[in-house]
Amino acid sequence: MYRKLSLFFLLCSTWMWAQQEYPLIPQPQFVAFQEDFFTIDETIILTAPLEMDAEAEVFINEVRARKKALYISNKAGVVENAIVVQLETSIAPEAYVLEINPKVVFLKASDYTGVQYGFQTLTQLLLGVPKNQLKLPCGIIKDAPRFKWRGMHLDVSRHFFPKEAIFKYIDYLAAYKYNTFHWHLTDDQGWRIEINKYPKLTEVGAWRNGSMVGHYNEQKFNTERYGGFYTQEEIREVVNYARIRHITVVPENEMPGHARAALAAYPQVSCTGGPFEVAKEWGVLEDVFCPKEETFTFLQDVLTEVMALFPGQYIHIGGDECPKTRWKACPNCQKRMKDNNLKDEHELQSYFIQRIEKFVNSKGKKIIGWDEILEGGLAPNAAVMSWRGTEGGIAAAQQKHQVVMTPGSHCYFDHYQGEPKNEPLAIGGYTPLEKVYSYQPIPSELTSEEATYILGAQANVWTEYIPTFEQVEYMIFPRMTALSEVLWGTANPNNYSNYFNRVTQHFKDWETKKINFSKAVFEITAEVMPNPGGENGVMYVLKSNQNPANIHYTLDGSQPTAQSPTFSSALTIQQSQKVKAAYFENEMQKSALSEQAFTIHKATSCLVNLQNQPDKRYNTGGAFALVNGVKGDPQKFGRDWLGVWGNDLVALIDLGKKQTISHLNLGTLESPSSWIYFPKEVVFEVSTDGIKFETIQTFSQSEIQQAKGTIDWKGKKVKAQFIKVTAKNKGKIQEGMPGAGNGSWLFVDELIVE
Repeated sequence: MYRKLSLFFLLCSTWMWAQQEYPLIPQPQFVAFQEDFFTIDETIILTAPLEMDAEAEVFINEVRARKKALYISNKAGVVENAIVVQLETSIAPEAYVLEINPKVVFLKASDYTGVQYGFQTLTQLLLGVPKNQLKLPCGIIKDAPRFKWRGMHLDVSRHFFPKEAIFKYIDYLAAYKYNTFHWHLTDDQGWRIEINKYPKLTEVGAWRNGSMVGHYNEQKFNTERYGGFYTQEEIREVVNYARIRHITVVPENEMPGHARAALAAYPQVSCTGGPFEVAKEWGVLEDVFCPKEETFTFLQDVLTEVMALFPGQYIHIGGDECPKTRWKACPNCQKRMKDNNLKDEHELQSYFIQRIEKFVNSKGKKIIGWDEILEGGLAPNAAVMSWRGTEGGIAAAQQKHQVVMTPGSHCYFDHYQGEPKNEPLAIGGYTPLEKVYSYQPIPSELTSEEATYILGAQANVWTEYIPTFEQVEYMIFPRMTALSEVLWGTANPNNYSNYFNRVTQHFKDWETKKINFSKAVFEITAEVMPNPGGENGVMYVLKSNQNPANIHYTLDGSQPTAQSPTFSSALTIQQSQKVKAAYFENEMQKSALSEQAFTIHKATSCLVNLQNQPDKRYNTGGAFALVNGVKGDPQKFGRDWLGVWGNDLVALIDLGKKQTISHLNLGTLESPSSWIYFPKEVVFEVSTDGIKFETIQTFSQSEIQQAKGTIDWKGKKVKAQFIKVTAKNKGKIQEGMPGAGNGSWLFVDELIVE
């Protein structure tokens, strides 16, 4: 059905005038409106069979909120002044057709899910329509989703949100046609689901005696008791609430790592016997479930109760970030490895996951886990969530396993979405709305057959730095609307402005509903480019999704006003200075202040060759980022820095001619919570011919650490045309740290040459 609709959409892409007026998200596969309307005035909803009353009620409540009477009738036949629901088996599952004429609205689908999506589209057609003047544009909409898994995740372990907040979250998912709610219920910092056979899991594991304050790197804590959990009855309520809105709830119970809360309650399922406390700190902890029979019995008992509460086919078992420190020192673990011919602890983890999978499969369910479950061998029937980039998803699909893509680069909604100084504290990263909208869930590396194993994608909301539900709202709105359109299959990154115009029309509705959404989209964005016509300078372009002619800027460090110069073309920056800019309407500043400091030096805009290319996720500007005059902001490593994963950075800068230099400066970054570490060594070399190089200084790991990552050389003047910088990657992350066992990231910014 989707392919047929897509073809139809392409062949019939001449939309009528009214299309732009209706902010439909996700955009339907095909829309054609006419210059006429159906007026909602005590309209009767005809549902058949009766089981669709629940879907109808959701739509009715939206209309009643706009002060219109709306009623349900199960009367058969077509009645004028009615919205008529018709079930037609010829329509594909989840698809729907809306036919709107001045007298009758026909909503056609083969299943209740399609009906629900049709109602959601009708609701969006009412956005911006004055109360008591509710009209639907006449025309036709033919629609169906592309991907089977259209998900949103929520971590309630780091911070807990009551049942009522979860209901709201599900409402938000339903409004934008998501069909999966991934509920992260257990972790080191809290166990949130009642298990009758093991009451201490919530009596002890649901509460911690303090929490981190500020960023992970600061290592500060309060002493306030914190926690909460959901009873099994509350779980049932949530599951049923989601079912009515055609959303499947996928529970996540972490294992074998991220287990401290469970171990605090039942230390006997650990390797050491404890005692343990529910974790106050974020990150990766060394105490994990011990793969012994007592543990498997415990986890099987837990999963038995969990599976009884969640009717969906998938149970998420985590499987990520499991340090092997305790296993290496545990006689029981080493014996199990020997008895089962397991060559290392990675294979022991695979053994653990396969044991759990066999049990889950025996109950008619399937497991899904983070991409670390690939290590040591993938369980036979397991599905994989690819979060550490796309590599895990590619590998799983090539092995013919089902995959849900959720890479941190595009799908982590705990990242900043605007300038950090204007945003609430976040873990780091930079994932603005436009980046989310550009996401392509199917990696180009897959064949057409392999691509069929990509179920879809989801966004993850980890809550270390999200203490309130209001902040959850801020982090997901409007980004979740962009991903919804990606997963529906109608996103067009080349026409982002069309989506932007539609999503901003939702803002007023969110304000009415008191949803705390981000307005970072109004911020000015900018691009730095080489200055081919000048020496040691750059071109600076200011951009706005609104009218660019309303951008005003200054170059002298003063605050811009509506009377400041108007941006019209690229600014030429040839000296060190600070550019400030803001967006204005009717002489009122609408955006946050944009500030960019430039350091112009001898290497600015010079040619740079890199031996190892940066990771595509952290490669803004390419090699030019080393000489673009912009020093990196530690809170914006997703934008200002070049990121290399698992490799050294070797850069060769050509100054264009022999010059006298006496000062080199390179910035590096450390953020262990994001797997980023200072280099273990940095070497500066110079050459006059690009062939024979002289080392002018080597910086050791301790020197770099002491200088907090700023590598600074000042010495006697030397002649050079070529400068070679080698920054050596720290290597694998040590046990007990976030990302343990994985390669570390090396982040560098500007190489200043003076």
